[in-house]
Amino acid sequence: MRIAILNGEPDPLSEFEKYLHRVAERLTATGHAVETIELRAIDLKGCSGCFGCWVKTPGECVKRDDSATVCRAAIAADLLVLASPLIMGFTTALLKRAADQMIPLIHPYFVVEGGEAHHRARYASYPEWGLLLGAGEDSDAEDIEITTAIWRRTARNMKSRLVFAAVADGASNCTAVEVVDAIVAAA
Repeated sequence: MRIAILNGEPDPLSEFEKYLHRVAERLTATGHAVETIELRAIDLKGCSGCFGCWVKTPGECVKRDDSATVCRAAIAADLLVLASPLIMGFTTALLKRAADQMIPLIHPYFVVEGGEAHHRARYASYPEWGLLLGAGEDSDAEDIEITTAIWRRTARNMKSRLVFAAVADGASNCTAVEVVDAIVAAA
C-alpha cells in the first residue's frame, strides 16, 4: 500500500515527531511504501479562495509554492494520513493549510450525494484518509471528538472517507504498533 503522511508537527524535536518516525519506520518495515511530507519544511502559501486552481490553472494552485507536492502525494496514495498534535483544541495551522491547498483535487462543479451538495471528483480515485492526533495535557475527549468529526467531513468533501482516527498520546494512548495495525486493518 502507498501511504502519504502529512506531518503537521511544527516542532521537529517533539515526542509526537519521534512517534511519527516510529510509525513510518514500522509501516516501511511491514512492506508499505511511505512518503512523509514535513509540512513545516515546505512553502505553503495558504488558500486565498481565488478560484484560480479551478479556472486559470485547473487542478493546480496558481500560487508558486509547494502545494503541488502535497496534491501529488495525496492523489498518488492509497491512504493519506493526516498527523498533527492538538493545539488549542484542533490540529495545527500547518495541517489545515495543507488540506486547504488540496482543493484543486476536486472540480468547482457540484453534484448531490446523499442529499448534500458536494464538489464533483476530478480524478477516478482518491485515497482513503486516516487521522493521527497527538493529544497534549490541555486536550480532552471533546477536542478529539470535534476534531475527528471535522476531518471526517473534510474527507467526505474531498471524495474520500476517514477510515481511522487514533490518538498518539494522552489518555487514550496508542502505540506505534497499534496505529500501524489500525492502518493495515483499514486498508
